[in-house]
Amino acid sequence: MHSFSDRCEALRDTFEERPRNPGIPLDLGWVREIRINRSAVERRAATIGTRRSVKTAWQAGWLLRAITLMDLTTLQGDDTAGRVRRLCAKARQPVRGDLLDALGMAGERITVAAVCVYHSFVATAVEALAGSGIPVAAVSTGFPAGLSPMHTRLAEIDASVADGAAEIDIVITRAHVLTGNWQALYDEVKAFRAAAGDAHLKAILGTGDLGTLRDVARASAVAMMAGADFVKTSTGKESVNAVLPVGLVMARSIRDYHERTGHIVGFKPAGGIRRAKESLDWMAMMKEELGDRWVQPDLFRFGASSLLTDIERQLEHFVTGRYSAAHRHPMA
Repeated sequence: MHSFSDRCEALRDTFEERPRNPGIPLDLGWVREIRINRSAVERRAATIGTRRSVKTAWQAGWLLRAITLMDLTTLQGDDTAGRVRRLCAKARQPVRGDLLDALGMAGERITVAAVCVYHSFVATAVEALAGSGIPVAAVSTGFPAGLSPMHTRLAEIDASVADGAAEIDIVITRAHVLTGNWQALYDEVKAFRAAAGDAHLKAILGTGDLGTLRDVARASAVAMMAGADFVKTSTGKESVNAVLPVGLVMARSIRDYHERTGHIVGFKPAGGIRRAKESLDWMAMMKEELGDRWVQPDLFRFGASSLLTDIERQLEHFVTGRYSAAHRHPMA
């Protein structure tokens, strides 16, 4: 019988650093030919969590993997430097040491993928994470509405990169999608990519505001053509955020882009993913639609805050057979 650590090792794929998506010229013919069968997408999404389940040690191993895929996030109006420092401490050690010991993972380096904050806290997070190898992601370009003047949005990217952000989560102008102005959307994302420089660019589509799955697919395609390194569902502030049918459409858009161009783009669902079981469903979807390579932190992220607490509770249940109160797990 395989030990728990053996199962974790089986999930720890090796990979070479991937080249960034350089983008391609805007192909309006490609954009216009996109069609989505909504009922088929919804039927497929409904089966993701029911066709198979991950149990016992394999489940614990996948939950540890989920932690390494998190952009641990605080984007509240009452954020403070102290809260950001606590979040960064949690990012360095997201699972209590006694749980890792009990899981046979003592000495293993388990950290989140990144910490995501507003621009005003980028320097604080960079300082708090110094030496950890954990990058800081900044939400920029007038987050969450994305309606600031263009020069202001570009200046915000410049300032976040100057303060040490290695990743920039930008928000698109949803009106470009809703009015079919694909050239304007392409030019906007391309300008954001240029301003970000070496920092990786995640394009937030605000899918809850887009109305149709067809527009979600079209916006995904245009953002990738413009050079986005990731496409991301939501700001977390919309009435509807990350849901599996939307995720399925975006994953298939990434696959289509890869098949047509050879370029690899990552995916980040964000907003509303709070339960450990949901994280397993999202990882299963990525594995089935795009393959094991897309269940790695350079190609898949969860925008998460409360999700980490529930995963820790599930890991404690695996170890002890009991569910603990959320307050037993430090700030996530």
